[in-house]
Amino acid sequence: MTHKPKVLFFSTGDTTRSQMAEGFLREFAGDEVVGASTAVQSVEPDPLALEVMNEVGVDISGQRPKDIAQFFKEHFAYVVTLGDASTEKFPVWPFSRNIRNWNLVDPERATGSTEQKREAFRRVRDEIRQNVREFLSQSFPQLHATQGRALAAGSGRN
Repeated sequence: MTHKPKVLFFSTGDTTRSQMAEGFLREFAGDEVVGASTAVQSVEPDPLALEVMNEVGVDISGQRPKDIAQFFKEHFAYVVTLGDASTEKFPVWPFSRNIRNWNLVDPERATGSTEQKREAFRRVRDEIRQNVREFLSQSFPQLHATQGRALAAGSGRN
């Protein structure tokens, strides 16, 4: 039995950023890597997050917030924390050796018109998409051979 590597995306605020990252991981890695997402505040993702992810062909509507406590009992090849270093503190993961911190603003905090908020979500989405691509190519180089086109080009949308 082959065990697939597992990656946990942890958002320091709500679930929006971590669920976006999990969605891109599924898109780029297929079933070669198992992704999970959680947050300090496990709430339903903002409808704008669903919208901007759908714009690039990634459906995260089926992903549900998960309680962080369940993940302290699991082993992950990597834990990736997503937070705004200027306003949020990155947690300590004492039982994980492979930790990545991605400094990303929280699009939920965007102000202005609906279109301005949508643009904030798009900027964060695009940063997360690029980070996931780079993370996969660096951490799982074997995927490049099987999923290389998806990693190099993204989902091919937007």
